[in-house]
Amino acid sequence: MKNYCFGIDVGGTTVKCGFFKTDGTLLDKWEIVTNISCGGERILPDVAEAVLAKLEEKGVSKDDVAGIGIGVPGPVKEDGTLEGAVNLHWGYHDIVNEMGELTGLPTKAGNDANVAALGEMWKGGGSGHPNVMMVTLGTGVGGGMIVNGKIITGAHGAAGEIGHAHVEDNITDPCNCGNRGCLEQVASATGIVRLAKEELEKNDQPTILSLQDLSAKTVFDAYKEQDAVAEKIVNRFAGYLGTALAVFSAVVDPDVIVIGGGVSKAGEVLVDCVGKYFRQNAFSACKNVPIVLAKLGNDAGIYGAAKMVLD
Repeated sequence: MKNYCFGIDVGGTTVKCGFFKTDGTLLDKWEIVTNISCGGERILPDVAEAVLAKLEEKGVSKDDVAGIGIGVPGPVKEDGTLEGAVNLHWGYHDIVNEMGELTGLPTKAGNDANVAALGEMWKGGGSGHPNVMMVTLGTGVGGGMIVNGKIITGAHGAAGEIGHAHVEDNITDPCNCGNRGCLEQVASATGIVRLAKEELEKNDQPTILSLQDLSAKTVFDAYKEQDAVAEKIVNRFAGYLGTALAVFSAVVDPDVIVIGGGVSKAGEVLVDCVGKYFRQNAFSACKNVPIVLAKLGNDAGIYGAAKMVLD
């Protein structure tokens, strides 16, 4: 039986690396710079070097390693291939075979949001539940679907991309995906700022918010202070997100919905607001699905990547 594995979470700025025991104990974690120069050609070799160096440092043989799991910001197919990842300047990559050749270790690959969902299912907010729907609210909106303990990938690696569900007909500028009216445009950190600007420009009610200092955090801070304008903004955001989660719950039927990402730092008030709209719109069988905050923070990706190897 193998005793160790690696979980790798590739981001646009840094690569987070975790060295685990196969029971989920995190033994060591560190970061390396994501070198996106020259089409990102050094990213996988740099990861391979970091993995092999850690084995040497710890005095662990490759024979005792179950493998490497790696999450990347792009749609990864079941076979570990990726058509492209804009943030990494990548085109097509056969991640599984490339990492296998570089390290001599078995490799599995997945989309970073799906992998983070798997991590939360294993050791985080969804622990103990095999059916988990996760949404990450940051600069964009990511999603991951876990059914019977397995990541749902889909034919094109795009399953769980809830941030690109169409939710608003009246948005004219394009989302990063090229479409218009995506959930990401109204429920991400930048989406909340969009909603706040729209509200401030049309509303002359007194408010502690100002156009010069708008962020998801300032909006939620004002909401917690019972600011009436902030309440309108948060309710609009929560309406979009809660309704979208209700739609997806009718497809996935999760045990639990986990909310992570930077916006989730708003805490339980976010869960309460989103939950109100979720319960209004969810199918009867799903109305009481709990919505919880993620627990692993920035480590969800490395935990999920490690778990991939073990499945």
